[in-house]
Amino acid sequence: MTIVKPDVIVYVVSDAAGDTGELVVRAAIAQFHPIHTEIRRAPFITDEEGLQRIVLQAKQVNAIVIYTLVIPHLRECMGKLSDMHSLVAIDLLGSFIETLEQRTGRKSRQEPGLNHVLDADYFRKVEAVEFAVKYDDARDTSGVMKADIVLVGVSRTSKTPLSMYLAHQKYKVANVPLVPEIKPPDELFKIPKRKIIGLTIGVPYLNTIRKERLKALGLPNTASYATPDRIEKELQYAGDIMQRLGCVVIDVSHRAVEETASLIMEYVRSP
Repeated sequence: MTIVKPDVIVYVVSDAAGDTGELVVRAAIAQFHPIHTEIRRAPFITDEEGLQRIVLQAKQVNAIVIYTLVIPHLRECMGKLSDMHSLVAIDLLGSFIETLEQRTGRKSRQEPGLNHVLDADYFRKVEAVEFAVKYDDARDTSGVMKADIVLVGVSRTSKTPLSMYLAHQKYKVANVPLVPEIKPPDELFKIPKRKIIGLTIGVPYLNTIRKERLKALGLPNTASYATPDRIEKELQYAGDIMQRLGCVVIDVSHRAVEETASLIMEYVRSP
C-alpha cells in the first residue's frame, strides 16, 4: 500500500468537540483542491498540559493549528505557546467573542460545546443522519415513502454525500441509484414528484470521476464502468426515468456538494 504524504497537516484544537474548527478547515481546503490535507482533531482540551502536548506534536510535523477555545485562559495559553514554539496558530473564536462582549456590554458564558446542546433540533438532526444511513443506495426501498427528499441518479453523482449533508440540515433523505439492468423501485412512482430530485452529470466529468474511483480501488480504468459508451447508456436510461417521474433535474458537473445541496433546499422550500 502506498502512503501519500500530506501537503498540509492541520491540528484542530478545541475545548469542545472541534466540529466548528474542522468545518472551517474543510471549507478553506476546498478552495485549493486538489491538495492532500490531513486534519488531526484534538478535542476536549481543558488544561494547559493538553495544549502543551498538542503544540509539541504539531511542531514536529510543521503543522498549522486552528483553535476554537472559548475559555479565556486557554486561548491566552495557546497564544503564548504558539509564539514560544514559532508555530502558526489561528484563533477562530477569540477575536469575535471579544468583539461581541464589547458591542453588547456582556461577558460571554465561557462554556465549551454550547452549540451542541441537546435540544429538539439536535435530535432531529441525529434522526435524519440515521435515516440517511439506513436508506442509502436503496438498501431498503421503504425509505422512499418516508423521506422528505429522494435523490435519484447514476453512480457517482454525489447521492450519498448529498444525503448526509442534507441530513445535517435535518432533512430525511433516501437515495436511489438508477442502473439500466435494475428496475427502479415502484415506490418512486407513488410519491409526489416534488419530493424527488434527479441528479445528472456530463459524460467527460463522470468519466474522470469513475476512473479515479477505479484507481482508488486498485482496478484498471478500462473497466466498462468508466467507459464513455457505458456512461452515455446509463445517463440516457436515468434521463428517461426522470422524465417519467416528472422530477426536477440538477446537473452536478463541477458543482460542490454544498452548492448542489443549496439548490435542492431552495427548491424544497419554494411554494
